[in-house]
Amino acid sequence: MVDMPHQVLEHPAEPGWKTGVDAFLAEHPDLDTVEVVLPDTNGVLRGKWLPGQAVKKVFDDGVAFPFSLYGLDVWGREVESTGMHLETGDKDGVCWPIPETLKLVPWAERKTAQVLLSMYDRDGEPFLADPRHVLKRMVDKLADFGVTATCAYELEFYLFEESDGDWTEQPKPLFSTHRGPARQNMYALSDLEALLPVVDDLRRAADLQGIPADAAVSEAAPGQFELNLHHRRDPLLAADDAVLLRRLVAGVARKHELKASFMAKPFVEWPGNGMHVHVSMENKDGNLFACPEKGADRLGYAINGLLETMPEALLLFTSTFNGFRRMQPGSYAPTSICWGYDNRSVALRVPASSPEAARVEHRIAGADANPYLVLTGILAGMLEGLKAEIAPPPPVMGNAYEKKHKRLTPWMDEAIDAFEASERMKEAVGPEMHKVLTEIKREELNEFGREISPLERQTYL
Repeated sequence: MVDMPHQVLEHPAEPGWKTGVDAFLAEHPDLDTVEVVLPDTNGVLRGKWLPGQAVKKVFDDGVAFPFSLYGLDVWGREVESTGMHLETGDKDGVCWPIPETLKLVPWAERKTAQVLLSMYDRDGEPFLADPRHVLKRMVDKLADFGVTATCAYELEFYLFEESDGDWTEQPKPLFSTHRGPARQNMYALSDLEALLPVVDDLRRAADLQGIPADAAVSEAAPGQFELNLHHRRDPLLAADDAVLLRRLVAGVARKHELKASFMAKPFVEWPGNGMHVHVSMENKDGNLFACPEKGADRLGYAINGLLETMPEALLLFTSTFNGFRRMQPGSYAPTSICWGYDNRSVALRVPASSPEAARVEHRIAGADANPYLVLTGILAGMLEGLKAEIAPPPPVMGNAYEKKHKRLTPWMDEAIDAFEASERMKEAVGPEMHKVLTEIKREELNEFGREISPLERQTYL
């Protein structure tokens, strides 16, 4: 007789989750479909659609998915050098639902629910190439140091008229013009009013799904918008919010025959899409940065840690080939390693606020980056700084693009090399994610390098 491997299939969530699931099913007995959603290394959502009555089974037994989903590139192809595919037998892990994310999908035609998943091995241990577990590991490191983090994301995106899916030509966003200067219309209420049905559906969908969406603004380019999220005292839930908000925006836009894109730099001439992250840290006495005696020093230490780790952590913040195009001088995307008070030209901004709300706004990440890995890199840098207790260089006054500070590399290969060589990043994300992310990004870069662009043909043919 062959011994079967030991399996522990027990939901890792806090006790009491069953009560919430039972209440959800009692409220929605006519549920048609449940979508189980697993964010991969790139933040691309993988998953399945199951019959509505399968909700209880999903929570009781988990959902089987191969570990190798975390070894896929952005096109969904296996990256063999990750060591996660057929050489391992392509085994399944157990994906458990995150109870707080079981919500209705208001943009679906049929009555549908969705729930986020997270990967575990068959012995019940977290699978450490899952970005959510990577962030959880960093949150635990903060706890060991005696602090917690409060976080909030801001996400920018473009809206386009839906097409047949052929994006080989430059797309035209909403409110673009054919003559004269482009309608930048920054903070224009008229753009929001023109899209009132879409904006209303976004707000209602966020309310229904418990996503704490706040302000909606028309941003710095035609058809560009920003949605802000309220802060969360749990970094994992804050990152969940960002993942689910991107899905919500895409779903609501599709319902209105629009396409929402979080691509970091869709246009050369207009600003890119950023993911700004606001972070404060607390101990038993409250916000570390609000303390009258030590708050300013602690804020400086955290900023210095972020500055020191920024070059080697850049791949976590700018993780796509296109993302490196976003960091252009004068574009409101940072290009250098610097900080300042209430200054939108720097990488790290300290917003004007009451002392109780003192925080850092991290402005580097593209809107298409993985929110779990972005926040892991930010928290790692801040923790490094708090431990080292080294004051930062002076803040930038005025336009940072005109100052002579060390530049962030605009080249993906240099960011990959810096991340791969960094022992601090290996410690921050764990050896599993460190290897997987390096291999995936190197393969993606190679694929873009093999592509011959239209500009090359126009120039050299």
